[in-house]
Amino acid sequence: MKSLSEIDTTSKRASRAAGYSWGISEEVGKNIRILEMFGLPGIKNLNDYYKRKKERKFENLNLISADNKTVKSEFCPIIAGTSFLDQAKFLESLKEIKFHKIAYPLLFLPFISRASEIIGKRLLLKLDEKEFLLNFNNNIYSNFLKNEIVEVASNVIVEFVENSDSFSERDWKELYKLSEDTFVEETESLKQSGAGAGLTDND
Repeated sequence: MKSLSEIDTTSKRASRAAGYSWGISEEVGKNIRILEMFGLPGIKNLNDYYKRKKERKFENLNLISADNKTVKSEFCPIIAGTSFLDQAKFLESLKEIKFHKIAYPLLFLPFISRASEIIGKRLLLKLDEKEFLLNFNNNIYSNFLKNEIVEVASNVIVEFVENSDSFSERDWKELYKLSEDTFVEETESLKQSGAGAGLTDND
């Protein structure tokens, strides 16, 4: 089994050989590491994308808006992802962002996962019928469990999920009340044995 370090390094070098700058190639290396760590087919999709990239030109998306449409071919997932990561804090105010036709969208996913960590909010990524809840780049919840290549997503949506507790105020108060049973009541002996509570003056 290949180590995450090997996956990162090889993906980075392959990306440079495919024509990306070293800076972007490093980002790709990190991303494929994330995909493989979370059990998603990063190497398989990246390898297939680079073979397809030799045959056709994908469209670059540098400035992201609320609704992004391609002119000719599908968006390059790496350039679109890099742009999203760079603009994440500004894009947060849009609440929802749409993309029409992203090639190999699983390569776009880890950029969104990392953006979730940067802005401190969960992000919901929809790739047609596939959904991914990205939690601060710590884990991914998804209805997509197949180890397959996804060549294109026609409708891609990124939703910014407002932070909220998963429990009610009542649940919190009841649990907090129970936790109070561990509090130690301060007695006179504890006061005297506490830090700085010596009875004699050594000066």
